[in-house]
Amino acid sequence: MNNLSIIIGIIIAVAGIAIAVFYSSSKSRSLATSIDIETKQKLDEAARIREEALRQAESIKRESILEAKDEAYKLREEIEAENREKRSEIQRLERRLAQKEEALERRGESVDNKERSLQHREAELSTKDREQAELAEKQRQELQRISGMTVEEAKATFLKTIEDESRRDAAKLMRDIEEEAKRDGDRRARNIITQAIQRCAVDQTSETTVSVVPLPNDEMKGRIIGREGRNIRAFETATGVDLIIDDTPEAVVLSAFDPVRREIARIALTNLIIDGRIHPGRIEEMVIKAKVEVEQRIEEAGEHAVMESGITGLAPDIVRLLGKMKYRTSFGQNVLDHSVEVSHLCGLLAAEVGADINLCKRAGLLHDLGKAVDHEVEGPHAVIGADILRRYREAPEVILAVEGHHYDVEPSTVEAILVICADSISASRPGARRETLETYVKRLKKLEEIAESYPGVEKTFAVQAGREIRMVVFPEMIDDLAALKLARDTARRIEEEMQYPGQIKVTVIRETRAVDFAK
Repeated sequence: MNNLSIIIGIIIAVAGIAIAVFYSSSKSRSLATSIDIETKQKLDEAARIREEALRQAESIKRESILEAKDEAYKLREEIEAENREKRSEIQRLERRLAQKEEALERRGESVDNKERSLQHREAELSTKDREQAELAEKQRQELQRISGMTVEEAKATFLKTIEDESRRDAAKLMRDIEEEAKRDGDRRARNIITQAIQRCAVDQTSETTVSVVPLPNDEMKGRIIGREGRNIRAFETATGVDLIIDDTPEAVVLSAFDPVRREIARIALTNLIIDGRIHPGRIEEMVIKAKVEVEQRIEEAGEHAVMESGITGLAPDIVRLLGKMKYRTSFGQNVLDHSVEVSHLCGLLAAEVGADINLCKRAGLLHDLGKAVDHEVEGPHAVIGADILRRYREAPEVILAVEGHHYDVEPSTVEAILVICADSISASRPGARRETLETYVKRLKKLEEIAESYPGVEKTFAVQAGREIRMVVFPEMIDDLAALKLARDTARRIEEEMQYPGQIKVTVIRETRAVDFAK
């Protein structure tokens, strides 16, 4: 459109020039007579210029027309190309719509086919249900005929099977619970032991830290107290023992943690009562004599224990510590006698297994050495005893056995294991620790009665001084899971019906033997 406007402007300009030239030529002709040759030349030049302008205008016109035609042609081609593209898009959309219509038609046919198939399958299933019901009824009648049992009897058999399976599942669950309880046992055991110590500490302390001295009459109490209590104060200062005078008739009580001091005080007070002269000077004299006497008894007891055990080469201080254990008890068992007994047992066990007999006897005699000073030094008596033996350059094997006999360290030698066994044997034998033979026999009998009360048990044996009950069962009546449940039930019943120290192990033995003879 801009080119067309330019062309029109040029045409108008050329027309103006032509009109001007024409007007000039007309005027020039009217004045031809008056102009000279120069003017005529100018007019010719003007005519020539006019013709040239006309030719240029015509050329420009033709070019403008051609450009306009080209523009129109290009515009038409663009419009046609756009129309072709839109037609192809419309055709593509039409094809997609046609495809969707075909897909919808196919899906509709598929749904119809599925519906017809489902109707046919429902009809078949209803037929099969009827056939299966008839077949089940025939099978039930046939099973009743073959088994000779009614429906109620079959139900009872089935319930019995389910009950047995449930019992087995319960036994498995119980085993899993026990395994979980064992994993949590250490923490709970520590809590239980702590509570037991809290409940029993007072009674145990009052029982093992006092000595009773008999008096000829109650008047002696006043003489022991003295004027304004000077005698009792002098006695307690000299001995380091508390003297308790209460309403107990014809007796006074000596209380102290150190058994040696308590023994010195007992001897001194007994001698004062026999002598009858009780005053601070006499008290001090009697205490000195009692100390000398007790020291002599300690040395004699230590030498006697060493001689009885057949041990040589012990330092005098260790022999003295052994003698001090004469005045120490553990659960009513004298510690020195217990040590000598352990020494003999260690020697016997070492001889049976081929270990070093002298080394085992030495470790057995010294295993409780720390109890002689455990009221003075903090720590487990096994560790205390091992430290003492290290100071006196005792053999490393002996030190390890002493330190590990209560598993304060891991026992890694045969001698250490034998000391542990001998210590357990000596402490667990009947009558060793505050248990009468009658009570012991009753406990064993009660254990066997509880074990024999269960069906399927063939024999029972109470072993290890009543610390274990072994139950031999009939294998055809008790399976593996039932044996596990039997052990648990027996242990629970023992806990509920009996009183016993420590713990009792319940072992159920189930054995199947197949015997035949070659003829």
